[in-house]
Amino acid sequence: MRVTIFGATGLLGKPLLRAWAQNSPGDEVIGLGSKDADLRDAAQVSAAVQRTRPDWIVLSAAYTDVDGCESNQEQAMEVNCHGAVRVAQAAKENGARLLFVSTDYVFDGSGTVPYETSHPRAPRSVYGRSKAEAEVQISQVLPDCCIVRTAWLFGPDGKCFPDTILKLAASKPKLEVVDDQRGSPTYAPDLAEAIRQLCQVGAKGIVHATNRGECSWFEFAREIVRSAGLSTPVLPTTSEKFVRPAPRPAYSVLSPKSLEAYAVTLPAWQDALARYLATRK
Repeated sequence: MRVTIFGATGLLGKPLLRAWAQNSPGDEVIGLGSKDADLRDAAQVSAAVQRTRPDWIVLSAAYTDVDGCESNQEQAMEVNCHGAVRVAQAAKENGARLLFVSTDYVFDGSGTVPYETSHPRAPRSVYGRSKAEAEVQISQVLPDCCIVRTAWLFGPDGKCFPDTILKLAASKPKLEVVDDQRGSPTYAPDLAEAIRQLCQVGAKGIVHATNRGECSWFEFAREIVRSAGLSTPVLPTTSEKFVRPAPRPAYSVLSPKSLEAYAVTLPAWQDALARYLATRK
């Protein structure tokens, strides 16, 4: 199988390359960064797909600065929505399958039970709207595409929440972290392996993929500090005390049923955190 990965230099892109190298060494995988193919340029996208001739395209490239999207709405839509559609069109023209990485931000976060794939989209942020609209439009171009929604991504290949917490815990006498937002921390290498398996079995439609279990950001931070052997106190606080430009979903736990339907499961987030911390030592 030939695979082209857009966004191969990012937090998820690098683990995607490793997942294929380790577990599907017979596949031919080409990773592209923004310097290789700018999603804002249809000609570059088309040329990249024609050049690499993939059976599968994995689109993990995105403008992921959630707060930045609020003040750069045009860029958010151009990259996250229109750019995704350009990739879908190039995939269609070249007979390739597409797996698009999406987000829990397509929901409004008002739920209290894990979101199923059929739950209505109701994004509250520009980032969420850009991804939700991309889901709709690429599905119109490629009805057999696979859309993988994930949440709370962290990993060793880029800036992420555990990295920030560890740095703060080493420099501050105490930490205050919001306790009124719940989700499922997701380890990028685990998600990458799930994506590889989904491509191998020809998955289609919407799939929710996160590590098992749920917690608040406060509970996640407390476990990070504890597991790292640090003694910095971690205290709960509210979102009202940490107002951000983009509204965050209060509840963004995604149901694993759609992923399990393909016989793919991810470990618990605590297990994933332990492996992440091991990579830092």
